[in-house]
Amino acid sequence: MTTAEPARPAVPRARDVQASVLAAFQLVEDARYHGSGRRHRRTRARLLAERVVADRKLLRDLRAG
Repeated sequence: MTTAEPARPAVPRARDVQASVLAAFQLVEDARYHGSGRRHRRTRARLLAERVVADRKLLRDLRAG
C-alpha cells in the first residue's frame, strides 16, 4: 500500500446500517402522521367513484377529439 491510498477500516462500520434503519423508521412514522394508513370504507368508495368519473370524462373527451 502506498501513501496515496486511503486506509481501509479493520471492521465494517455499523453506523451505516443504523442510519438506514433510522431512516426507514422515520419514513414509517411520517406515513402514520400524514394519514396514509387505513381510510374509512365510505372515503375509499368516494375516491374510487371520483376517479371513475374522471376517467370516463377523459375517455369521452378523447373520443370526441
